[in-house]
Amino acid sequence: MIFDSLSVIIPMIIIVLLLVSMIKILREYERGVIFMLGRFWGVKGPGLIIVIPGLQQMLRVDLRTMVLDVPTQDVISRDNVSVKVNAVIYFRVVDPERAIIQVEDYYEATSQLAQTTLRSVLGQHELDDMLAEREKLSTNIQTILDNQTDGWGIKVTHVEMKQVDLNDSMVRAIAKQAEAERERRAKVIHAEGELQAASKLLESAETLAKQPEAIQLRYLQTLTEIASDKSNTIVFPLPMERIGAMLRDLTKK
Repeated sequence: MIFDSLSVIIPMIIIVLLLVSMIKILREYERGVIFMLGRFWGVKGPGLIIVIPGLQQMLRVDLRTMVLDVPTQDVISRDNVSVKVNAVIYFRVVDPERAIIQVEDYYEATSQLAQTTLRSVLGQHELDDMLAEREKLSTNIQTILDNQTDGWGIKVTHVEMKQVDLNDSMVRAIAKQAEAERERRAKVIHAEGELQAASKLLESAETLAKQPEAIQLRYLQTLTEIASDKSNTIVFPLPMERIGAMLRDLTKK
């Protein structure tokens, strides 16, 4: 009797275990790529699916956006400046079939491609562009990566350059360049001010030359301003023509 019971129970247990192993549950963000005897069968999920053990094999694929931290890369800019640049890339799987069949490891492949693309794109630009146009360069890198990973069923949604590091000597050189630029601008502004002042003085002189009475009024105004000061001695210049007229009057006498 015992052997008869075991002969019934054991097959039932095996059948139950087989049925349990056949049942797979995929979350909303997961898909299962099914292979039948090594050949692609289809993409299943989400929810409950049946996989026949021994005949079928399932590989899970996550459809959520993944964050890829690109390691720091040594980049030589177009103006021969060595910098260290790191970035972060956001991508997701849009075609599970191609992501499994077309590339061995889509995450590692995207990481390696991102590193080479980062060095290639930044190497075509000067240091000033890397520092001032990060958003534009990030967009260029994102477009190139997206085009190249399209065949793998990967969509690169965003690329962000996190940091551009310079060595100490280059930092000092940039600081000196910025200081020299500020001094140049200050001198240009000062020269422009002097030019405008000289132009206004010339216009004033021409106006006073046309009206001699205006010169006398200007002298009187100057005398008023000097008198309001606390100086003990006031030297008031006289026009040469007035002095010449006084000398002629004395000579006649």
